[in-house]
Amino acid sequence: LKRWEGEKSLAPSIFSVIQNTQAPESAFVRWRVEEEAGDPVSGTWQDAELIKAWIAFYQHSQQKRGICMATGDEMVLALQHPAKLRHAGDKAKLISANDNSGYTFRGKFTDSDQAASVGFEVAQKAHNALRWLVARQAYRKGDQAVVSWAVSGKPILDPLASTLELFGVDLSALTPDPSTSNTDQAFALRLKKAIAGYGSKLEPSEDIVFMGLDSATPGRMAITFYRELKGSDFLKRVEAWHLKCAWPQNLGKEARFVGAPAPSDIAEAAYGRRIDDKLKKATVERLLPCIVDGFQVPLDLVKSATRHASNRVCLDHWEWEKCLGIACALFKGYHTERNYQMTLEHDRKSRDYLYGRLLAIADSIEGYALSLTDEGKKRETTAGRLMQRFADRPFSTWRNIELALKPYESRMRAGSEKSVAILMKRRNALTEVMAMLDTIEERTSDAPLTGEFLLGYHTQRQSFWPGATEKIDNDAETRDPVIQATSTETN
Repeated sequence: LKRWEGEKSLAPSIFSVIQNTQAPESAFVRWRVEEEAGDPVSGTWQDAELIKAWIAFYQHSQQKRGICMATGDEMVLALQHPAKLRHAGDKAKLISANDNSGYTFRGKFTDSDQAASVGFEVAQKAHNALRWLVARQAYRKGDQAVVSWAVSGKPILDPLASTLELFGVDLSALTPDPSTSNTDQAFALRLKKAIAGYGSKLEPSEDIVFMGLDSATPGRMAITFYRELKGSDFLKRVEAWHLKCAWPQNLGKEARFVGAPAPSDIAEAAYGRRIDDKLKKATVERLLPCIVDGFQVPLDLVKSATRHASNRVCLDHWEWEKCLGIACALFKGYHTERNYQMTLEHDRKSRDYLYGRLLAIADSIEGYALSLTDEGKKRETTAGRLMQRFADRPFSTWRNIELALKPYESRMRAGSEKSVAILMKRRNALTEVMAMLDTIEERTSDAPLTGEFLLGYHTQRQSFWPGATEKIDNDAETRDPVIQATSTETN
């Protein structure tokens, strides 16, 4: 039978283990051989002696000999090369020249041996080693696989991991105290110390290989990215990536850290959670040179992530928090010459940065007032609803946001002494930012804001967190009101 069309419960067992597109003869079957005396290794695929005997038999039975292009020696040549490199069902091959009627090699060579001749033993060793590496330590997404390794076999860090995944065993070393005056310096020292831990296991002259694999068709696979680096250069470039894109990240309730996001998270922040697999693979591939070669982050990714983070009302709270941190990290990594800090910069007087601070202050005032009632905790603030419009037309939109604050300020004045104290601090911060904004000539311009306003918004909001630059008292209720409202909504 090629396919079973009867009742599913009556189907032969072979149809329960193969895909619908496969015929039964396409199944891969293996068996055990047990002797009466008892064979300690009954699995034929586990018996080393049987495997050696098969290799010797195969080599003896092959008549085709030639020069192996990998070693330069004369030996038995491989007639076919292994598949199943990325997973058990992978049919794509890196080396394949068995098509005598198509254009695999025709046009440049008269036969396939002129294109590539690899020894049987060399092909088996190389492909099996790559298969083991991919299964053990590769990043995989669909048909895409990215793997790195040290030629000596020593363990190395994963260049495609986020800072959380890379050093997740010691989160305290990556979450600096918000009251620290220079968070960037503290993070840089801790990151350098963590990288040095890997460096102690690798020699500076150690050979590191970084390879990307992908296939456009089921039968053909290509090496899409390949680099050979020394151990010292490899660690320096990975450290530079995590340092220049370091920013407070919020990937969920249990995943808050300071560092660089993973390339897969960057792709989702730029194009949304429902990103197409092909676009996600292409985005990850575009980010590989940024990590391994030290290239600049693509500008279109920075702009796309900025637009996505500005569209707050169309995202769930946790998704927006994640996108906000990634967008800030990309903008900071793209503009390294501006030397942005992860803490609030009171002396930075650029128009976009100040407008971002204004939005955060307005968001905090209204958020606290809404948190005073159970019904208000579920509502979005005016600053949150108008964030996208504010990014496009800041000057005209700010008037609407500021006017909407009046009733909430009145509610806070009529509240407890704590709410009055919080209002006074927020109003003082608002006055300070407005005074700096009045000295800028383009403050009345309605030109769209760049991603810098997200940095000002994020750092200003972070400065309101307990233990940062101000603290009203030690009571747990003095948390930032915006966080109170959003955490209640998340719960």
